[in-house]
Amino acid sequence: MKRLWPLLFSSFGLLLFRAVAVHGAELASDVKLTTLADRVRMEVGGRLFSEYIFSGAKRPYLYPVLASDGTQLVRDFPMQEPPGEEHDHPHHRSLWFAHSSVNGIDFWNEGAAGGDTPKGSIVHETLMETADGVVGVLRARNRWMAPDGKLICTDETTLRIRGTPESRSLDYEVTLHALPDTPLLIGDNKDGLIAIRVAQWMTLPHKFLKQDIPGNGHLVTSTGQRDAAAWGKRAEWCDYFAPHEGKVYGVAIFDHPQNLRHPTWWMARDYGLFGANPFGQHDYEGLKDQPHIGDYTIPAGGSLTVRYRFYFHTGDAVVAEVARHFDDYVSGK
Repeated sequence: MKRLWPLLFSSFGLLLFRAVAVHGAELASDVKLTTLADRVRMEVGGRLFSEYIFSGAKRPYLYPVLASDGTQLVRDFPMQEPPGEEHDHPHHRSLWFAHSSVNGIDFWNEGAAGGDTPKGSIVHETLMETADGVVGVLRARNRWMAPDGKLICTDETTLRIRGTPESRSLDYEVTLHALPDTPLLIGDNKDGLIAIRVAQWMTLPHKFLKQDIPGNGHLVTSTGQRDAAAWGKRAEWCDYFAPHEGKVYGVAIFDHPQNLRHPTWWMARDYGLFGANPFGQHDYEGLKDQPHIGDYTIPAGGSLTVRYRFYFHTGDAVVAEVARHFDDYVSGK
């Protein structure tokens, strides 16, 4: 009998390992993408996560963005105008990719915002792929157009959606293509590059229309910068989180190590604008006498790829193990 104990323990260990592996595999929820006339609906585990809307605005955007339990993590304005929500920066549409200086054209701001720089549009050209599975995949091609109709550049955008019963993640990859005969100058400006406008309840204390607005939100970066100190700092990741109806929710953005100028600078505002931007160095570092230090030129016929992950979680950055999830992202998980 004594000789059987090692074998029994070994068999039990193998069974336990298999059970844990199966359980782990079951944690991943299937993703379903449904293409409609002006958008692609994204469901995780049978529940709405977001919609990639590619018509009716100056650029494609995602709205709404929902946590795994259905809690909305972005503001409604300007898609809707609910009472009690701040109606500012109408170009901050939920979650989007754009920049304010591309060959002299502003693709971030709209109307009078951003001064008199010509305002362009990122126009959806085609959906190249939509695929369901444990990882949902959406690939689209867009055309960046000047207000006079001139083509400035093109892009290929790839979204990869994953989810579990407790979290959602969105990998957002964009390859910008310069035209065959024209270099593409991406100018140094703080308004860019990929961003989300978080829900009103997630914001930090801030001012709106000269009034003090309370807030329970917090910001923290991978380097330990917190709240207002996170703005304009460089870090591998940044997390925005707050309590809501008895539960803490957060949005972390990861800057891929292969990205240009990693670790990136963070556009982390107390009023809810939250984004990553490798092209805003002079603004973020206060280098007003060097306004072009962060310029970057893609040569004619060349391209530049940038990659980010949004990790939508519960709990603060420690409870949600944001640092570990960033490591997973770096390792390709």
